[in-house]
Amino acid sequence: MKKKILSMLLLAIPMLTFAQEATMDEKIEAKFKPFADAVSSVVFYPISIVGIEVPIVIIILLLGALFFTLYFKFANITLLGVALQATRGKYDEIDHHSVEVAAGDSTPGGDVFESVQAEGVVGEVTHFQALTAALSATVGLGNIAGVAVAIAIGGPGATIWMILAGFLGMSTKLVEATLGVKYREVGEDGKIYGGPMYYLNKGLKEKNLKGLGKVLAGIYAVFVVGGSFGGGNMFQSNQATAQFKQLFGLESGFIFGVIMAILVGIVIIGGIKRIGQVTEKVVPFMGIMFVGASLIIIVMNITIVPEAFVQIWDGAFSEASITGGLIGVMIVGFQRAAFSNEAGVGSASIAHAAVKTKFPASEGIVASIGPFVDTVVICTMTALVIVVTNLKSNLFNYSNLDEGDNVIMNTTGEHLGGVDLTSVAFESAIPNFSILLTIAVILFAFSTMLSWSYYGIQGWKYLFGKSKIADISYKALFLIFVVVGASSSLGSVIDFSDAMIFAMVFPNVIGLLLLAPKVKGELTRYLKAIGHKSQK
Repeated sequence: MKKKILSMLLLAIPMLTFAQEATMDEKIEAKFKPFADAVSSVVFYPISIVGIEVPIVIIILLLGALFFTLYFKFANITLLGVALQATRGKYDEIDHHSVEVAAGDSTPGGDVFESVQAEGVVGEVTHFQALTAALSATVGLGNIAGVAVAIAIGGPGATIWMILAGFLGMSTKLVEATLGVKYREVGEDGKIYGGPMYYLNKGLKEKNLKGLGKVLAGIYAVFVVGGSFGGGNMFQSNQATAQFKQLFGLESGFIFGVIMAILVGIVIIGGIKRIGQVTEKVVPFMGIMFVGASLIIIVMNITIVPEAFVQIWDGAFSEASITGGLIGVMIVGFQRAAFSNEAGVGSASIAHAAVKTKFPASEGIVASIGPFVDTVVICTMTALVIVVTNLKSNLFNYSNLDEGDNVIMNTTGEHLGGVDLTSVAFESAIPNFSILLTIAVILFAFSTMLSWSYYGIQGWKYLFGKSKIADISYKALFLIFVVVGASSSLGSVIDFSDAMIFAMVFPNVIGLLLLAPKVKGELTRYLKAIGHKSQK
């Protein structure tokens, strides 16, 4: 086991050496691009729908989300109030104390001395901390850059389909987080180990599918480690550094990367408790800051808002060709929303598994808020700002974009990336918004790296064991990749990382579908405990 870990550490040495060289990009692109392209082509293999190529992984995510929404009778909407109340702690007394009749109790009545308090209640973080830790991994550059790309490709109408995808994704998150808590393990030191690796292994074993469960769990663990180093780390540090360099005119990102690595290291050494303590402060702050700026722009242009809504509605349903235009806009909206909220990827269930509760469904219901905040609220705000400001200032023409490079051409012929377009849209209404956006991007990237470090280490420990050396080796590697990502521009590595993240969908969704009846039982048990009208 130690040899395996050592070999993984040795792999990082050439990467760190490359980071110091001027030709790092070319060297890694030349050697890694063929492999990255091969992996990406498999994960994002497209099928044709009315002449439009759609990655099969997106179809699996959407069909799975639709199934769970129907199977749980729209719990994503009907239980939203319960989710908000549970998040703020209204049901904590029931969650942590239960009046359950003990075997042989001849006088059941619910007296306090009959209540279970500490027994059976394990976990490291509160409902709110678990939610913000999970949100910190999804609320990020996808909300800033991804939404801009969706609007630029699909037009304003893509907004409607992003919102719908967000609502459907709430059902998937409910299932994932419930299973994450139900099948978690508690270490001798009280630390929690959970997520798809555990519910695939243990849950499918209960259904007499032990072999399938072990294989799917192992595959998932490999993908989550790869995704944590790439999309959850290098891409984040790279984009934060790029925004910082652009604002201050710096040429090298190495020093900034080292500083960010130190800050990330200070937090992740403390584990999920420290991560939860940081994210419960950072995530609300950055969310309020971004949504607040959006609301200011919307209020400033309130007379244009009705026209913007007309464009959004007409663009979603009134395309000239229902087989081409309408389906195209729908797919763009669904795809970008899926990339943003990660419902179906299973990663968030790792953070939610650490919650203090004895009712798995309590955290499943709380987790369903994630896609609502990420996609329905924040993505919609970004989209509305872009549509409104484009109506006012004619910043760019819709569909004038190279989708492969995510490069948008504005009306003056200049090329803009997704982040650039959002920045231009906001800055057209709020002077010097680029400073605020830089702060937002850095906070988004920082919080995303925190949560993905926790996701990755859970997969790492599942593969290599829960020893101290496994813990230290992973965190050392993770911090090295923070610096590497900040010092380079690795397009193919990012493509590979995204492929690794979405490769998690295949083993995860199989498990979710097979274990859905277990979730229904847990949901009924929890709703009965809090006195809510349970589903029948």
